[in-house]
Amino acid sequence: MNKTRWVVVALLAIAIAAYISLDLGQYLTLTYAQSQLDTLRNVSDQNFTLTAGAYFVIYVVVTALSLPGAAIMTLLGGAIFGLGWGLLLVSFASSVGATLAFLVSRLLLRDWVQNRFGKSLKTINKGVERDGAFYLFSLRLVPVFPFFLINLVMGLTPIKTFTFYWVSQVGMLLGTAVYVNAGVELGELSSLGGLLSADLILSFVLLAAMPWVGKAVVAIIRRNRLAKAYKKPAKYDTNLVVIGAGSGGLVASIVAAGAQASVTLIEKHKMGGDCLNTGCVPSKSLIASAKVAETIRQAEAFGIKGASGQVDFAAVMERVQRVIKTIEPHDSVERFTSLGVDCVQGEAVIRSPWSVEVNGRTINTRAIIVATGARPMIPEVPGLADINYLHSDNVWELRELPRRLLVLGGGPIGCELAQAFARLGSEVTVLDRSAHLMGREDEDASEMVEQAFRERGIRLLLGHEMKMFQSGESGDQLTAAAPDGTLTEIGFDKVLVALGRKPNVEGFGLEALKVPLTERGAIQVDSAMRTAYPSILACGDVAGPYQFTHMASFQAWYATLNALAGMLKTFRADYRVVPHATFTDPEVARVGLNEKEARQQDIDYELTRYELDHLDRALADGTAHGFVKVLTVPGSDRILGASIVGPHAGELIGSFVFAMTHNMGLKKIAGTTHIYPTLLEANRFTANAWRSARVPAKLLPWAERFFRARL
Repeated sequence: MNKTRWVVVALLAIAIAAYISLDLGQYLTLTYAQSQLDTLRNVSDQNFTLTAGAYFVIYVVVTALSLPGAAIMTLLGGAIFGLGWGLLLVSFASSVGATLAFLVSRLLLRDWVQNRFGKSLKTINKGVERDGAFYLFSLRLVPVFPFFLINLVMGLTPIKTFTFYWVSQVGMLLGTAVYVNAGVELGELSSLGGLLSADLILSFVLLAAMPWVGKAVVAIIRRNRLAKAYKKPAKYDTNLVVIGAGSGGLVASIVAAGAQASVTLIEKHKMGGDCLNTGCVPSKSLIASAKVAETIRQAEAFGIKGASGQVDFAAVMERVQRVIKTIEPHDSVERFTSLGVDCVQGEAVIRSPWSVEVNGRTINTRAIIVATGARPMIPEVPGLADINYLHSDNVWELRELPRRLLVLGGGPIGCELAQAFARLGSEVTVLDRSAHLMGREDEDASEMVEQAFRERGIRLLLGHEMKMFQSGESGDQLTAAAPDGTLTEIGFDKVLVALGRKPNVEGFGLEALKVPLTERGAIQVDSAMRTAYPSILACGDVAGPYQFTHMASFQAWYATLNALAGMLKTFRADYRVVPHATFTDPEVARVGLNEKEARQQDIDYELTRYELDHLDRALADGTAHGFVKVLTVPGSDRILGASIVGPHAGELIGSFVFAMTHNMGLKKIAGTTHIYPTLLEANRFTANAWRSARVPAKLLPWAERFFRARL
């Protein structure tokens, strides 16, 4: 605690001690005020300035210290100085005192509260930053809310001091006027309870609601102004048009059709989108083949001698296509048509908030969901455009294994494909500008993957910047700068660009409608997945902020409900629990906060870690490497986040996803029976480690004495 805080605490302690020891509360009662009314009025008549100044200072002190008696002081203001001067003095004194109480609360408590409960308060903080003046104004208008409590609570939030002051000044004015006016007749009052009738309180409540009503009206006017340039159809052809048949679009269509709504799904390329055709399905199929090749290589370690196998890369890639073909019917036109979805092949163009053109046909619709996904992000590096580079969309066309493969990007896509190609026999180099692979994960997780890569012979050039690509007699090469500025020449036969994905927002009408985008180029949507036009919604990679297939499905559910029934009830997406996994070996999975994010956000946490080299099943499988790591609220078993590095981490993380979703803590996981021997036991052992670390050590000697006495 710094010097200023010590001084404030000391002054508060002295003031409170004086208030209690001198029984100052007796002077802030209705009975005492009435008994001294004539005397106070006489003093004011003799020296108005001195009396008003003393009254002002006392009022500020009472309010700043949050002492009971502000209501009596307000009544006295009206009784002594009349409505005009009384209202002026009380209005400013109460606002100044409230601001001082606000500042004391902020100085002494805000950092502690935000550090301890920052994760839980994240949504509230954002709301206060955005609409804090509205919140405070509404509370100030309703006299039934304790003003001193509002002062203290608002001090814990991010609201600015000046905003707090002027909103308090304006917001408390009407309530202050009621009390000051009542104070004019102070001698006739029998109790404070009679000051506010039910009708008067209701009037204040309705008045407090006016800013929010006004805000909603302004939002409606603003949205309608955007749509005003477009004529609303007199009749609609369908309830919903969905653009894009990837994960988000398919889920949106199936939800709408399941609700018996009329829905048209438009796809310009392949049903199933990226996930089926160029993303999750083919990459996991390739990883599976690569894992078999690696298992054969390691067969002797399992007691199998003479095992051998030759990688037929063309056959591997044909298997990838067979897997896609096997899953394809799940996402096919035939299936969705049978479910009641009108599937249209063609390029959609949004002509208005209620119309979409495709194949020369205009479809009038009540709502539109944009689910156009994303595409590989290609950097502007000199010479790259002149090289036949690969990316996550076209790498599946390969039928000859590259002898030397350069992977640009150490994120999830780059890491998964780099390891798979290395296991299939390529000499792989991974280049990334970050100091570690998978830069969003904790360093211990990244380092474990880096170790596995190096052991497999993958060359890692981390902290390197791309400078120039060029072709020569010896083949293609990249010039890159090392962290110390040294230039390095990297030769390769094929280069795979895996630097993230860019939302598909161009070419289908968003520009003409001037639909706002985020800084990252995604469609700007609210928590209901609505764009600036209420009838146009978006989900999946094109909307962000997460580019995961499961999040596209998650968002699609909310987008569809709001598209079909948003006029009755708004359904808002909650991103509190968002899991993800990178399917390298070892796998890396996470939900919620990791240590890096907790430190960045100044969130206090307690760490519990369990090493997989202690787990029987992992030892039996020969996969005893990795860990389970859980962050919890200090002094509680509530889970802030969990990270798992090891075999099947993407499956194991499910325990923590379920627990966090349903507000369960580690005690629930510890108390759940798990099958032995399974990898899933690692989660229970982690929870038990948390519980064991919190056994009260002082009680153990007493327990020992108790049990010895029973021998």
